[in-house]
Amino acid sequence: MQRKRIFLSPPHMGGTELDYVHQAFDDNYIAPIGPQLAEFERRFAELTGFSHAVGLASGTAALHLGLRCFGADEGDVVVASSLTFIGSVTPALFRKAEPVFIDSDAESWNMDPVLLAEALEALNAEGRRVAAVVPTDIYGQSCDLDRILDVCRPYDIPVLCDSAEAVGTRYKGRHAGCGARAATYSFNGNKIITTSGGGMFCTDDEKLAEKVRWLSQQARDPGAHYEHSTYGYNYRLSNVLAGIGIGQLEVLQERVERRRAIFDFYVRELGGLPGVSFMPEAPWNTATRWLSVILFDKASGTDPETVRLALEEHNIESRPVWKPMHMQPLFEGVRMFGGAVSEDLFRRGLCLPSGTAMGDDDLALVAETVRGCMA
Repeated sequence: MQRKRIFLSPPHMGGTELDYVHQAFDDNYIAPIGPQLAEFERRFAELTGFSHAVGLASGTAALHLGLRCFGADEGDVVVASSLTFIGSVTPALFRKAEPVFIDSDAESWNMDPVLLAEALEALNAEGRRVAAVVPTDIYGQSCDLDRILDVCRPYDIPVLCDSAEAVGTRYKGRHAGCGARAATYSFNGNKIITTSGGGMFCTDDEKLAEKVRWLSQQARDPGAHYEHSTYGYNYRLSNVLAGIGIGQLEVLQERVERRRAIFDFYVRELGGLPGVSFMPEAPWNTATRWLSVILFDKASGTDPETVRLALEEHNIESRPVWKPMHMQPLFEGVRMFGGAVSEDLFRRGLCLPSGTAMGDDDLALVAETVRGCMA
């Protein structure tokens, strides 16, 4: 009989989520909006330090609305991290804008501010309008946001931080994304906390928050009848799912501590082996270690795919590092600044199981399997 599957990053309920869902049912707030959603938004704004939070159907929806509000349109450029999930970049395509990709720095694996400065200087010289810069906080580690803001400020370009993977990450004492014109977050089923599916748009700009909220509810104009001066989207987060989010927020700090402990376990068990290293932690942040990422050099005697297949034989899920966007067939020919760092991380990296409900025996089996590949 095959052992129970160890997933890469499965949901982990804290115990109170169902109480809030039951409350939504008891009050018959099954519609997209209601008191659970309002409370989830309030608590999330408090967590992140933003003045306003708008609950949405996904992090991708939040990015899409942000780009629309920033006026991204055909002929414009959206500058984004190359080492990211595709949902960080497709909103630019929704707006018919042209993506331009920036490589990672080796210190954080996030958008390289030096290459960003080079890109903005070149685009400005060409007379291109950059609608937004979208850095990704990869694997629960914050980009160096202040440096990115400094680079964008002379051009008056808004920064829309994709913090989908960084709920709970601290950057220079504040929450990841805080300080950008806006930041987006994800509560997908594999994230550090989940609402099954969902996201959040956060900003200190009240008018921007209200516009996002309005667009997410089909852009209905005021009045008793349904009148529309423009089009919107059905992007609002369900009130029922927001109830799950409230319960998840109550255990967020526990989840962060457990993810970091899992990462530390892998480092203790595997970090001393030849040719093995792990994702660094940049000095400006305390990462959540949403996923524990291991790197294999030639000296290890193995490679990520060999390890992945060996883990799969034990019914253990692992996954390669994100394939950079500039290497994707969809973006063939798209402009790229740099590329060597993200390409190397993709070639050598593997994400190990990082679910917070994993037991010590599960972790030991993962480590033992990895060691076996090297032997």
